[in-house]
Amino acid sequence: MKTDLLYKIPANTPKEKIEQMLRDHPEIKFVSLMGIDLAGNDTDEKIPIRLFLKDLDDFYAGRAVQTDGSSVVLPGIATLNNAKVDMPIDPSVNWFVDYNAENLEDDLPIGTLRIPAFLIHEGKRVDSRAILKDTLDFVREKLLDLFKSHPNISELDINGNEIRDIVFTSATELEFWVKTPLEEAAIEELSASQVMQEQYWERTHGAVRTALEKCILELDRYGFEVEMGHKEVGGLKAQIDESGNLTHVCEQLEIDWRFDNAMQAADNEIFVRTIVREVFRSNGLDVNFKAKPMIGLAGNGEHTHIGMAAVDSNGKIHNLFAAKNPRENFMSAIGFGAIMGILKNYEVINPFVSATNDSLNRLKPGFEAPVCIVTSLGHNPMMPSRNRTILAGLIRDLESPMATRFELRACNPYTNTYLALAACYSAVLDGISKTIDHSTDELLKELSKSAGEEGFYLEKDRAYRSEDDVFEDYSSAERDRLFGKPPATVWENMQNLDKFSEKRSVISTGALRDQIIEAFKTGALVRWKTELIARIIPENREIVRKAHQIESDITTDQDSYMWNKINELRIYLAKDSIHNKSLFTQIITALNEGDFETASKLQVEMYDKIAELKMLYDLYSKNMI
Repeated sequence: MKTDLLYKIPANTPKEKIEQMLRDHPEIKFVSLMGIDLAGNDTDEKIPIRLFLKDLDDFYAGRAVQTDGSSVVLPGIATLNNAKVDMPIDPSVNWFVDYNAENLEDDLPIGTLRIPAFLIHEGKRVDSRAILKDTLDFVREKLLDLFKSHPNISELDINGNEIRDIVFTSATELEFWVKTPLEEAAIEELSASQVMQEQYWERTHGAVRTALEKCILELDRYGFEVEMGHKEVGGLKAQIDESGNLTHVCEQLEIDWRFDNAMQAADNEIFVRTIVREVFRSNGLDVNFKAKPMIGLAGNGEHTHIGMAAVDSNGKIHNLFAAKNPRENFMSAIGFGAIMGILKNYEVINPFVSATNDSLNRLKPGFEAPVCIVTSLGHNPMMPSRNRTILAGLIRDLESPMATRFELRACNPYTNTYLALAACYSAVLDGISKTIDHSTDELLKELSKSAGEEGFYLEKDRAYRSEDDVFEDYSSAERDRLFGKPPATVWENMQNLDKFSEKRSVISTGALRDQIIEAFKTGALVRWKTELIARIIPENREIVRKAHQIESDITTDQDSYMWNKINELRIYLAKDSIHNKSLFTQIITALNEGDFETASKLQVEMYDKIAELKMLYDLYSKNMI
């Protein structure tokens, strides 16, 4: 029996070899099929390995495992009276083994082979993985036809007739907060540490250092080729107890790994999250991947990199976004078309990027959170941009043209990367198809046009490029006028899928069809409503309750004035009378009656009032002695 653990079965490994690998590794006791529903949830179960080996052909054909509509988020598709969903496995990607370090047999951890799968309902693939795969196949076919009919593409180092295949590349990263369980750090202290930049790229210590190092080593065993692990902007210094152990840990970290093809990159992200959570948990630390786990502090982003390459008849790879002369031009005509497609259609991409209350809490001015539909290229081709205030930036390395790509900065660790990439690449196709006949000079002018200036593709009343600090150099009103007003709630974001029907048709021409879009939207709104009623309002009610009058031997007229203002806010937010209902009650009533537009407006007001209450109570309590 081999004692070396098996971490990965590479993509497209023959069935016979897979069978032999598993027989050589009896520590792998289970198989789990990983289907991804429309909310981005991955399925997990424990199928004994003996059944998998016995029914291997049935697993490939999708006959071995079924689930029902109540176990996955497929609203309007897999219903209770028509719930059967088949799960064929996907042999075209890597399969990873998830080991349980707490369950040993013969001194080896028990392993579960996690196999990415598709979800099929009534003969149609309806899961997030399939939507991305089918979208990429559709975009590839359309682009190959386009390049053949337009072979002389401006600033591209390959003739369109020489392109035999297209590779879609992507990369994500993982930002997360870690803390010791059941210990809370003061937001004010964390905020001060963040503003003073006491944590960013600082040396890690104790359990955090150990867990981070273990994560990097473990991920490399799986072949992820980790490029970096470091502290992010948020956090504070831990304390040491009498035993010499660190307590009150509260830090923000980031791990980056190598890019891959778009489908594999999305699969990798899910497995990396699993490994990170388990490694930190085994070291006594909680991990939080939420976009905005603490209001007022840096959130967890997940910058998503988008690239495309052409393969010629000799197998040589050509970056489709890179300029033939990178010191003279920012990028090729295809690159210009790609970024313009994303920016022009972003109103209908954003719902897939930011589908939760948490995600929109992060996307507010400050802490480099991207809220405006705008890009940055750099002041000139010799100066690559590092503008961190924009939505999607051009990433270039003058010494390595193959590194040319776009970075979408609005994503977070719980963004459904499969659907976000499917929407982005659909928009890329639209942009390229509408701009491929133009020179790079014409395209640079189009992308750089001022609001009010007529364009041949981009909207007249909008601007799409800025090399300035979007937050410092523009007022809020100017940002809304130039780059579009960002949605404040999940309802507003989902409404854009109906409001911008022409843009919706751009992303729905392929696998991201109307049935999928409506199912996704329905699920997002159900979660929005449920979270507001069951979590957000109860949490805010506790904030109101804790803002109580403070007994003091010395009170001033300022204390009385401040308490009166605070109490008025408390009553407005949470106290019902026969004739007047509190803001909380109004929101719940609107949601239960299906008046989502009113509920959305009241949600924005609630956030403003809670922020005001916190600010006033902080000032009030600090004046008490």
